Amino acid sequence: MTKEYYIKNMVCDRCIKVVRNELNASGVNTLEVVLGRVIIDTEDEISDEQKLNQVLVENGFILISSPESILSEAVKIELINLLENLPLKIEGTLSNLLSAHLNSDYSKISKIFSITEKITIEKYFIKLKIEKVKELVQSQEYNFTEISQLLDYNNMNYLSRQFKNETGMSLTEYKGLNEDFRNSLDQII
Repeated sequence: MTKEYYIKNMVCDRCIKVVRNELNASGVNTLEVVLGRVIIDTEDEISDEQKLNQVLVENGFILISSPESILSEAVKIELINLLENLPLKIEGTLSNLLSAHLNSDYSKISKIFSITEKITIEKYFIKLKIEKVKELVQSQEYNFTEISQLLDYNNMNYLSRQFKNETGMSLTEYKGLNEDFRNSLDQII
């Protein structure tokens, strides 16, 4: 029997690799592992679910089952995926994009996300973008203007103000630190 499970805190390709490898090592017949979701082929659902849960807990993930938590996690995954392909280009509005990708009314998505995560989608996306800015600053491949263009800011000043509001320091101060002060994407909120 095929069974689908939803997982909280999967934010990158390494997460997929860890979950896949750990499940295979524990003897779970894994059919598919993608961000936020695992599909297994099981003959002993209770045993395999226990193994799955153990693997997830040991690696900092959480099995989720409520429709609200699943929807909130799907929003996070969509936003994280958006920032993987730079330059960031959103056709239309973020709300329209999420509605289309999640096949749901944005007001419902937004309300559920705000209740379950205690933050609005827009504020969460800003936090994700700031983490991406930190990553790009540390890579030293781009100047601040190029970073603002890659992340679809109207201008560099807007990025600078948003960065300072979120981190308490300017872009130049952050760059001068030469240290990794990035937050793990699963810890943002």
